[in-house]
Amino acid sequence: MTNISKKIKNVEQTIIQAAQRAGRNADQIQLLAVSKTKPVALIKEAYLAGLRHFGENYVQESIEKIQQIKLDTDFEQAVFWYFIGPLQSNKTRPVAENFDWVQSVERLKIAQRLNDQRPDHLPKLNVCLQVNISGEQSKSGTTLLQVIELASQVNNLPRLTLRGIMAIPEKTDDQLRLEKQFNELHNIYLHLQQLYPQVDTLSMGMSGDLEKAIACGSTMVRIGTDIFGSRG
Repeated sequence: MTNISKKIKNVEQTIIQAAQRAGRNADQIQLLAVSKTKPVALIKEAYLAGLRHFGENYVQESIEKIQQIKLDTDFEQAVFWYFIGPLQSNKTRPVAENFDWVQSVERLKIAQRLNDQRPDHLPKLNVCLQVNISGEQSKSGTTLLQVIELASQVNNLPRLTLRGIMAIPEKTDDQLRLEKQFNELHNIYLHLQQLYPQVDTLSMGMSGDLEKAIACGSTMVRIGTDIFGSRG
């Protein structure tokens, strides 16, 4: 068993235990391996260990990796690519053409461009709205007040499928504050589910806070460091 395989097993076990403590089924929680800045060789190790869902932040780097993996015969089964980083309007086309998901849509202009640039031969692009739950100016995301209106607008775009919301809560040692932010996100998610039956994704929780995120209802955790190691 490779080092990455062991790390994946550890993460999966953490997810199972956190789900059990929360009275949830671990099968309801998707593990998204955040492979930004990591080489194809490490992604291949994770793939061979059973992972199929990978998240990327940087457009040029990710497109190069996606194209390389398409030509690699070791990748016999489908790999699903998630764009999870800030997306500028002048870089939407390659994302629309190569990704299965975009989890960082924060304004209508970006959603409209992704819709218009999504090739007809591909399935609809799955979209999550990024919410800046902590209100930090350094973070991307729409506000709590704007997310419902943005959801309505995105839901009307024919080449996109609204799937849910994503957020990066602030880094804090205040567990009550963190729990409050996670619970606010969960409430928004439940409200969107009532409005749009296809909504099924609450993407929150990373290496440092995945257990609390699961306790608060996350359906997808984005794990980089605990699988691939720190950025280096």
